[in-house]
Parts: sequence; C-alpha cells; structure tokens
Amino acid sequence: EVQLVESGGGLVQTGGSLRLSCLASGLTFDDTTIVWFRQAPGKERAGVACISSSNGYTYYGSAVKGRFAISSDNAKRTVYLQMNSLKPEDTAVYYCAAAMRCYFSEPLIDYWGQGTQVTVSS
Repeated sequence: EVQLVESGGGLVQTGGSLRLSCLASGLTFDDTTIVWFRQAPGKERAGVACISSSNGYTYYGSAVKGRFAISSDNAKRTVYLQMNSLKPEDTAVYYCAAAMRCYFSEPLIDYWGQGTQVTVSS
C-alpha cells in the first residue's frame, strides 16, 4: 500500500519559516516525482513545487519561487519543502503527491497524502 505522510505544518508569523516533510512508503521512491500542492480556503488546489527523485530536477510555482526550496533524501524516502519568508497568502492545506512526472496537474497524480495545515498570521 502506498502511503504519503506529511508533517511539519503549523502556525507561523509573517516572515517566518516552516519545513514540511513528506515520508513515502510502498512505492519505488527513486523513480518517483513528488509534487507539493496547496489549497487555500475557497480556492482551487494549486501546484507549489516538485522534485524528481531520480535526477533531482525541481520546479517551482511562480508564487513561491525564491522563497521555497524542495529537496529529497532518498535514503530516508522523504521530500522536504523549506518555506521561508512566509506570507498570509501562503496559508493553506499543503499536500504531497506522487506522480511520474513533474507536472502541476491533478489528473497526472497517482497518490495523495492527507495534507497538513499551514497558517501564516499577519
């Protein structure tokens, strides 16, 4: 059974930092792309960042580029999302997802985590 378990969410003030983790099991991690999505209240889910575990390719959404950094520890089967300079508009439920390619497209996602709440206070 494939499982993706997010952790690291919480409440932080504007300008602060958080690091989210996504622990993957039940899949061939080295061949997997992990994509972070987020969904703010009343908005559609949107892609944030993704990383290919096989070659380290990364891609960021325009809203977070330069502030967020995605990385992978293949030995720990874990992908991290370091979030810096957080803004209130970053408030959302953050989901990690597994896919074959680094696309911000929900139909191309194979597996989803349960999500973790990030709240940025002003």
